[in-house]
Amino acid sequence: MARTSRRREAAKLMAKPSVKAGSSLDKLKVDPDDRISKLPNDILLNILDRLDFRDVTRTSVLSRCWSQLPASLSRLKISALSFMPSQTSISDDESGGTLLRINAVNAANAAVVKATKSMLAHRDPGGCTIRLLSTVFYLRGDAPISIGHTVGNAMATHRVEKAELIVLTEKKGHMCSIADLANYGTRFVSFFNECHNAFAGLTRLYLENLSFRESDFVSNILVTCKQLNYLGFFNCDTEDWKPLQVEHAQLSDLSIVDCCFDMVELTWVPKLTWLALEILGSPEEPPLVLGYVPLLRVLRLSTIARKMVKLSSFLHETSVRDLTLGFKCEKIWVQPESLTRRQAYVFQQLRILNLVKIPEGYDLTWTMFFLEAAPSLEELYMMVWEHRCEMEMNQEFSKNKGVEWESRTSNFKHHRLAKFILVGFQANDYMVSHARRVLKAAVNLQDVYLYDRLVCAKCQNKVEVARMYDAVVRGMCLGVNLPIKFPYTNEDQRAVQKRMPRGIGSLAKIHFLTSKEIRAEHLPRIIGGC
Repeated sequence: MARTSRRREAAKLMAKPSVKAGSSLDKLKVDPDDRISKLPNDILLNILDRLDFRDVTRTSVLSRCWSQLPASLSRLKISALSFMPSQTSISDDESGGTLLRINAVNAANAAVVKATKSMLAHRDPGGCTIRLLSTVFYLRGDAPISIGHTVGNAMATHRVEKAELIVLTEKKGHMCSIADLANYGTRFVSFFNECHNAFAGLTRLYLENLSFRESDFVSNILVTCKQLNYLGFFNCDTEDWKPLQVEHAQLSDLSIVDCCFDMVELTWVPKLTWLALEILGSPEEPPLVLGYVPLLRVLRLSTIARKMVKLSSFLHETSVRDLTLGFKCEKIWVQPESLTRRQAYVFQQLRILNLVKIPEGYDLTWTMFFLEAAPSLEELYMMVWEHRCEMEMNQEFSKNKGVEWESRTSNFKHHRLAKFILVGFQANDYMVSHARRVLKAAVNLQDVYLYDRLVCAKCQNKVEVARMYDAVVRGMCLGVNLPIKFPYTNEDQRAVQKRMPRGIGSLAKIHFLTSKEIRAEHLPRIIGGC
């Protein structure tokens, strides 16, 4: 009987598509076991806050309840990248690809404008606080100014805790000419001048591929954006190469990467805790002056310098705990020192050290200076790499890249170092000797991770790199001077292990890993340092 009645009900619904039948269909669409929709709104909103904007909009068609939730979201994240078709990301170098990408950028920008206005228009100004208002868009057409006005109005009429603008360009950094950078810089200045209200309330700002005609324009950004906690520049410069002076009361994170500034002077940044600086071609060495930065804890500094730098003087009024130094496969610009007690104070708080792109083939004994200077060091990362597409092909840089140092302390022991990670390891005498040196000094060392060379991202599309292939071909691809001698086989690994702890008594475990086996906890340090 039950089966017969169900068949009759189904027949009625199919034979009479009336309003009543439609409501029955709506009921059938609702899963009686849908427990998610029955959750409290605050939990549902917490779920939606973690989704991409396009996924949030899709949920609004599930039911009337779901359709009302987006107006109460605490985190509004609207990105043009979500509206970009995937195929355009590889079309820059193809015939007609530029026009295709521009059209896609225009469409994505229009979608961001529409979505931003729609999301904010449906919110109650006296309702819940907007914890984060984040918009990602391209610096093209009228969209930036429209978005800027919308964001500025939202700040004036709603409670907004954090506001973020990520400003992209339709061309990628490596594709931009000098004219492109100047054009983008002009566009941004117009955008900035039209939307002061939006910039005045920003807490995060990221800019890329801009060249500013006026050297003090970056200072104007800092003066206007008084609430900034984070400021990021990528591939930016000023035409007259004047120093960039930074004074800001709220700034805690500053990132200046692949930029051409004569000098960055952190005159007064009392809340700065994180700094990443990669300056290209600066005549100053190093291109950074650390003024009043009492809270600086994380420093990433990558540059090419001809002169030696004494870190004890350079970092004299900081308490850096996490330090990354990049050498770009060129000359070692750190001067190992025999520290006095007063100078040694600079390194007392150092916990993590990452030495990136040390030129290959040079003695590594100088790095032991850091172990002696930093008694609290717990993790030591080193990347030895010499790659032609990363190097300045200059005879002045091609010789005398190494530095000599001899410890005045015999039988030095370090008691805190627990992890030693060496990327670009080869079974050459100078590398095996250095690993043995660290094992001998670090008496409580637990793990040593020896990685093969990384594969250059710029070469991946040119040559399919296999794990085992002819050393000469691989050396040509990677642009290195020495053949690779990484111990891939168990037999070779055992031979290397026997050469290291002999007569030392170290209990550290030695791990041999290829570049495809980078551990999750090492990945941010290894890849992030490149």
